Order: sequence, then structure tokens, then C-alpha cells
Amino acid sequence: MSAVPTQNDMRESADWMTPADDRILELIREYGNLTPGAIEAKGGPVSDHASRRAKKLAQCGLLTQVHRGLYGITDSGEAYLDEELDASELEPVDE
Repeated sequence: MSAVPTQNDMRESADWMTPADDRILELIREYGNLTPGAIEAKGGPVSDHASRRAKKLAQCGLLTQVHRGLYGITDSGEAYLDEELDASELEPVDE
């Protein structure tokens, strides 16, 4: 018996999110803090796109900017990946 994802088993992304966002979050969770160049090197989107998306993910609280150009995952980012958080409910956070 194969496990076919149902609507309830899928992550609840927000309208502002792109398919690359999940990959960026997954890579940072797997490898720890990463730069956009490292995200690209590990199979994520090209560094320019990864940089723009990481900034947006940080603005909405799924990532944190550890240092200029270096991003880490937040508890909210972990919860989103674990399907415990609906990203459409997030609002930009003040850094």
C-alpha cells in the first residue's frame, strides 16, 4: 500500500511563496546556515534567486539572517517544513 499525499498532508504555503522556497528551507534545515551560493551548490536555485527568496523568507520569519548573506532556519521554518504551520498566516517580522 503506497502512501499518497492528501490535501491535509501537504504543506500550506502562502501566495507569496515559490516552489524554490521549500527547497531553500529544506537545504538549510539539512546542512545548517547557508549562503545563497552554498544553496545553489547543494542543488537549490541559482544564487541570485536564492538570495532574493532567502530575504523574503527571513522577512516572513521562516529564516533568520545570521550574518550578511548567511541564513539559518527559524522555529517557524521548521514548523512549516513539518506541516505544523500554515505559511499563509505569517506576516512580515521586524528585524
